[in-house]
Amino acid sequence: MQTEIRPDIKMPVQYQGGIYRRIIKSPMDFMLSLLAIIVLSPVLFVVSILVRAKLGSPVIFKQKRPGLNEKIFTLCKFRTMTDERDEKGELLPDSVRLTKFGRFLRSTSLDELPELFNILKGDMSIVGPRPLLVQYLPLYNEHQKRRHDVRPGLSGLAQISGRNAINWEEKFNLDVEYVDSVGFIGDWKIIFLTIKKVFVREGISQEGQETVQYFTGNSEEF
Repeated sequence: MQTEIRPDIKMPVQYQGGIYRRIIKSPMDFMLSLLAIIVLSPVLFVVSILVRAKLGSPVIFKQKRPGLNEKIFTLCKFRTMTDERDEKGELLPDSVRLTKFGRFLRSTSLDELPELFNILKGDMSIVGPRPLLVQYLPLYNEHQKRRHDVRPGLSGLAQISGRNAINWEEKFNLDVEYVDSVGFIGDWKIIFLTIKKVFVREGISQEGQETVQYFTGNSEEF
């Protein structure tokens, strides 16, 4: 039995107890993230220098995010916004602090590269639901909470199916669909489609928004 998932990708439904999920996925994540860090080390170095020069210090943006079984970990990304403040000392809106260089980092997903160290540490996976904000946890319904039954990922079904251009309900449905469909072939399809999406630069933000809109809860259960 197969479940069709956008875009033009089919993943076999092999529920949670598969050998791949239990034995292979974590070591594969470790090896792939280590290899990526080694290969991309010149890129990491150059981006670090540019972020420091253009956006200031600290170069790395750190934020608490929920991971597997809602365990909180510290997510690492390159910063994409300045710390500009108004006369009262309050941070200016994201649209002002997000510079042209910051938009470039986001559109190319270069800001996500430090998450490779989160994967190496075991907090994240190469493929899985994206780690979202801690304050969203009490807003999820029971269906949406299932996205935390696997480690969060650098990319996932939502990212290859529209990224930030799709609504929250669609994202969560795709996240849970992934939880029920974890498999070797499916993960590699997502990896290759993610690389393609990075070059095409699709779905970076919602229409009319500089950054993704906050999730405020469900109007009704689904």
